[in-house]
Amino acid sequence: MSSGFSQGRGGAVIAEFEAAEVSLLRSLVSMMLGLVSPGETSDDPLERALGIGEAAKPSDPVLARLFPSAYEDDKEAAEFRRYTEATLRDGKRADAQTVFDTAKSGRAELTPEQAQAWLRALNDVRLTLGVKLDVTEEVHDEIALMSEDDPRYPAFVTYDWLTYLQDSLVRALW
Repeated sequence: MSSGFSQGRGGAVIAEFEAAEVSLLRSLVSMMLGLVSPGETSDDPLERALGIGEAAKPSDPVLARLFPSAYEDDKEAAEFRRYTEATLRDGKRADAQTVFDTAKSGRAELTPEQAQAWLRALNDVRLTLGVKLDVTEEVHDEIALMSEDDPRYPAFVTYDWLTYLQDSLVRALW
């Protein structure tokens, strides 16, 4: 397993990964790129320039978790979504692409901006897996009791590893 992330000089972050970990990370962020389609805006040139898009709440539970409603009131939530979701989608795709492009075997140095993109992308991948696995607060107890023969075991261990990576990155940034 990797040593994760550590502080570098001048705000940089050092990332250390084995080849298999890089392959897994790239696979996971590729999944994100496939899941989060580019932000769609209307045909109106002004709305397109401002990133104004659709107002419908995603029906997919994963996308609903990645793009939650900002308000309880459906009308207010739709209006907020209309003005923000296209840009949020583009941001999530850019973060995933940064991870895909900068994940390397061995030791690599990330700029502060790249490290922040990694943090956001790791969070998005964890949220996605969490929804798919129906993760609860008892996830660590569940993994400890789970047999390695359980078909869900690799996915739960991957979720746990992503949690570790996210924690080590937060520590390296602060």
